[in-house]
Amino acid sequence: MVASTPFIRETGSGPAVVCLHSNASSSSQWRGLMDILSPRFRVLAPDCYGAGKSADWSSDQTISLDDEVDFIDPVLRAVGEPLFLVGHSYGGAIALKVALRDPRRVRAMVLYEPTLFSLIDAESPPPNAADGIRLAVQAAGQALDDGDSSRAAKHFIDYWMGASSWDTTPESRQAPIKASMVNVRRWGHALTTEPATLQTFRDLDIPTLYMVGKSSPPSALGVARLLTAVLPRVELMTFDGLGHMGPVTHPERVNDAIADFLDRRVAEPRS
Repeated sequence: MVASTPFIRETGSGPAVVCLHSNASSSSQWRGLMDILSPRFRVLAPDCYGAGKSADWSSDQTISLDDEVDFIDPVLRAVGEPLFLVGHSYGGAIALKVALRDPRRVRAMVLYEPTLFSLIDAESPPPNAADGIRLAVQAAGQALDDGDSSRAAKHFIDYWMGASSWDTTPESRQAPIKASMVNVRRWGHALTTEPATLQTFRDLDIPTLYMVGKSSPPSALGVARLLTAVLPRVELMTFDGLGHMGPVTHPERVNDAIADFLDRRVAEPRS
């Protein structure tokens, strides 16, 4: 039986901000942002399925982004509405699904490269900009089948962060990443089979800060190209020298931008 509620980090008081983490990570990636926001916001960061201290969902079963939204729904209901959403990568994809399900509950969003690869495939079947991540997931899955979680993590991390990034990852970080690789096929399935179409996002009338690293892989940049063209109230911010893992590798730059955006939204009258 899968637990009905996720593990949650929480701090501060004020308007609610819910932060959703990337794959191979956990709510701990938002600790710096939580420290910045807590004097004026109530910040909650749940662990998604199989991450951090939350319950696992067997990788022998398929999972969808809707399942992830259902999992964190108790958190969303507990804080009330309207709330702010912050999401990175897989967490950004979940944030978009939260907004699609009930736009009225979301006051504004901050997205750092949500990974809705299904949008790329819908625009143009493979071969396309999502080929790199597809191959990385396949290679990681094969490594797991061979009993080599370290090689699986190397395929996944090097795709997102560049060649040899896994080799230079501190040992203290390698262990939880290797453990998370059991979910790599599940992540890939959820992000490539998501049924939401690009058209559905045209009506998502929510102020959105969309953040992109100039050094990110083609899959993330391809999703950004599509979504920023249709989200009706989007503000695009591009970071020189940052890649897909910018919120982790350069948290100061990213977190300051997130805080500035949220402060501006709070200062505006609610529409």
